[in-house]
Parts: sequence; C-alpha cells; structure tokens
Amino acid sequence: MNFFKEELEKIKQADQDRNMTYLESAQDSKVLIDGKEYLIFGSNNYLNLSNNREIIESVKDAVDKYGYGSGGSRLTTGSYDVNRRLEEDLAKFKGTEKALVFNTGYMANVGVISAICDRKWSIFSDRINHGSIVDGIVLSGAKFKRYKHNDIEDLKKLLSEDESKYKLIVTDGVFSMDGDIAPLEEISLLAKEYEALLMIDDAHGVGVLGENGKGTVSHLGLEGKVDIQVGTLSKAFGCIGGYVAGDADMVDYVKNRAKSFIFATSNPPLNSVAVLKSLELVKNADEKRKDLLEKSAYLRRKLKEKNFDVIDGITPIIAVVVGSSKEVLRIQNSLLEEGIYVPGIRPPTVPRNTGRLRISLMSNHTYGDLDILIKKLGEIL
Repeated sequence: MNFFKEELEKIKQADQDRNMTYLESAQDSKVLIDGKEYLIFGSNNYLNLSNNREIIESVKDAVDKYGYGSGGSRLTTGSYDVNRRLEEDLAKFKGTEKALVFNTGYMANVGVISAICDRKWSIFSDRINHGSIVDGIVLSGAKFKRYKHNDIEDLKKLLSEDESKYKLIVTDGVFSMDGDIAPLEEISLLAKEYEALLMIDDAHGVGVLGENGKGTVSHLGLEGKVDIQVGTLSKAFGCIGGYVAGDADMVDYVKNRAKSFIFATSNPPLNSVAVLKSLELVKNADEKRKDLLEKSAYLRRKLKEKNFDVIDGITPIIAVVVGSSKEVLRIQNSLLEEGIYVPGIRPPTVPRNTGRLRISLMSNHTYGDLDILIKKLGEIL
C-alpha cells in the first residue's frame, strides 16, 4: 500500500516535514544537542523549574516511599494521598472549590469538554485555540462554532444567532503560537449576557501571570467570573500533568464522565510530590516573574526596532512571523549553525503563510543571551 509514502511526499513537498531534536542534558537556557552546547529559545520551562534541585530531591525521597508506577487508574488503585493533597492545594491556589488532576493538559481539555458537552450544546471556540480544545469539541458531538481570533463582535454575532439550550465559550488564556492574551473581560460579559459557561485553557498563563502566578484570570482581575479553568503542570511548573478547577459539582461531574481521566493509568505518585514542591516555588516566584516579563518586553522592543514582524504581547512567547515554510526552515537551520535553537513553526500548526519563529524565554536567560539572539537574527535576515 502506497498511501503513507504518497502522503509523506505531499508533506515534504509542502515543506511541512517534521523531525525531532534530541536533547542530551537537562532543559536549561543552554542544552546539549549532539554533544554541542546551544542556547535554547523554545522551551515552555518558563521559571526554569524542570531542573530545580529542591524538586529533584523531593522526587528522590518519593521514589523511596512510593516506588515509580502508580498501579492503576485514579478510580481503581491509582490514587495516593499525594494526589488528594495536590488537588486540594491546586484548588486553593486557583481560588476554586475543587480541582482534579489529569495525566496531561491535552487529556484535561479533551476530557473536560467531551464530558460536559454533547449534541444539545453549542461550543464557541477562538479560531486559533489549541488542538486539544478542538479535539475535545469534535469528540463531544456539540455544534462547533469558531469565532475570529480575539474578535468580540464576531463572538457576539454567533451567540446571538444560536438557539441551543446550552452554550460553552472556550478560549486559551495565553495563545501558544502568538503569545497574546484573550480579551477575557469582554468574553465574560458576553457569557453572562447569553447564559453560557466560560472555560479558559491557561496552560501558558499559569505560573507566569497574575498574583503568585495564579494565571490569566488573576492577571485580569476576573476571579469568580470564569466557570472552568484548565491548565498544565508541564510548563511553568516544570513537571507533567494537567488539571481542571472550578465549583465542586462541575469537578465531580467531570471525574465521573471524562474518559481521559477514568480510563488512564495515573501518573506516578512521585510526579504529584514534584508538583507540590513546584507549586510552593511558583507561589513565591514574583521576582522571577517580574524579571521574565521585563526580559520579554526588552526582546520584543529590540526585534521591532530591527523591523521584524513581531506579534504584540507581554508574555514570554514571542512570535516572529516570517511567512513561507521554506524561509522558516532556512532561518531555523541558520540559527542552529550559530549555536542557537529556536523552533520554527509551520502550517498546519499555524495558518498558511504565517510560518514563524516561536521564541520563548526562561527566567534564567540573561540579557546577554537575548542580545546574541538579536544579533544573529539580524545577520541571517
């Protein structure tokens, strides 16, 4: 059968063929790739916690106490005392009644949306929401209505035309490929006006924005106005996992209906121990966050001064739009030759002709690191 060969050839012809880069060291601002040191500007490890010694030591102790594997799904034998503590602490952190931890953020989005919604629902989704949100909507069987990116008027038009009994508005808090923030205040007002539930995926906001790193909802002063908060434990937290937080009835309902929760063997208990320690560090990292956002502003400003097409924002995700996939690959490979690793993002991850360099910063990048990147980009382009 030639199906795969033919389809792969189409992918290659469109300059969309993807290969993996294998790191040989901990994910820090500098990493080893094929024995060579590179400056890395593509990690979601925003607070540099994936290599934190306090977390590592807590995990060593947890292995001695709990072993490695969890032994079952959360609703059979795979729940531990540290799972309960983590969910209680996450709920307090997010200012909600309850929280539930999933194995990944992807599984949280897919599980929550498909558990809550069915054919009786209409779901209103930002056009560039994360793929896990899209998959959750498709699995749910709900009517799928996409509004233009961050376009309040388009969202209002779709809501006003909809006659479904149940409605859900879902948006990223910080958009993973653009680095901009959803207009949550306006969206929350529309949700109230049209009696819709509001869900935010704050994977790239939690730990980075808001009081004590509580995320986009806190950053915008919207506590109590977002019904469902989903996030990850694998970015600013430097661990692995996802969660949903909200009122107790919603969380308990998801626990009983989300297939990606019910039918998955749980993460090892040592991961919950790691996240508990990470949560302590995140809550006390205001200076790190301030420094990270200042460096993000500096890099955006300097790139714009050199006339790069940089999407506006305040977050550590800095998108430099290039255009064609071929040009993205050329720049990415040229940077690699200079000892700098910046992921090039191409369709279908982003819309056609908007291929980009997705730069993301970590708290331990120095201004010297940023100046090196600016200089090399200028030379290449």
